[in-house]
Amino acid sequence: MAPKTWTKETYTLNTGAKIPAIGLGTWQSKPNEVREAVKAALQAGYRHIDTAFAYGNENEVGQGIKDSGVPREDIWLTTKLDNPWHKRVEEGINSSLKSLGVDYVDLYLMHWPSSTDPNDLKKHYPDWDFRDTWAEMQKLPESGRVRNIGVSNFAIKNLEKLFADKRFKTVPAANQIELHPNNPSLKLVQFCKDKDIHCTAYSCLGSTDSPLYNNETLKKLADAKGKTVQQVLLMWGLQRGTSVIPKSVTASRIQANFELDGWELTDEEFKHIDSMPERFKVCGDGWLPVKVFFGDDE
Repeated sequence: MAPKTWTKETYTLNTGAKIPAIGLGTWQSKPNEVREAVKAALQAGYRHIDTAFAYGNENEVGQGIKDSGVPREDIWLTTKLDNPWHKRVEEGINSSLKSLGVDYVDLYLMHWPSSTDPNDLKKHYPDWDFRDTWAEMQKLPESGRVRNIGVSNFAIKNLEKLFADKRFKTVPAANQIELHPNNPSLKLVQFCKDKDIHCTAYSCLGSTDSPLYNNETLKKLADAKGKTVQQVLLMWGLQRGTSVIPKSVTASRIQANFELDGWELTDEEFKHIDSMPERFKVCGDGWLPVKVFFGDDE
């Protein structure tokens, strides 16, 4: 069987919507760089852009979309509800749409399962949690401003709490989580698969100054295939059935990260990466007022 054309590949969500397999992540991208990065990505063929209110760059992302000349309807756009906005879901989505300069987003995610008090970011609301937030988010698709709703950074424990809520009606279309060979989250990925929740991999390259780039196993494998370590990491993510959103602001790297057509990892290569023993997480929960990771994902 011929390798897939990954740059055209999509995954079908539980709503029937099709999310492009490869997207551009914009976390930690400086504002004056994001506009050009989004434009470069879309002109290179990307059709999936991921941002968030918390990144402080929605306006620049929107400008980059306009600069690209690619029609809005051809682009999958994801943004996220920030933690201090959990009691203001309506205001949150309207703020993001205004900043992005668009009428709708394809996917709106609850960024973290933490309903943070905006008056004190070290505190969690005593009378509101992510289940209340989801009850409000469930109303959004009817308005046409949000095509699909989902979650991010949700562990099995919190997904089960969400499902058990008496107001729960809509299964999240996606769960955006940190996924790379040193944080594979096998149990969580399988749990989501069983519940028909698509997983999108953030920090899929291991984030800024990634230790994965110097990993001997990955370097040898990449050299043998004539590929970059980044390309191998992305292919591993795609072959797991997750969409990947590598972040870059460099046009040449944005292009290289998209060169994934016509090849793939063999079963042996894939298993070799799977068996890498090292573990690290880019994103912890120590900065949040509540714990959201419970070690239930391995």
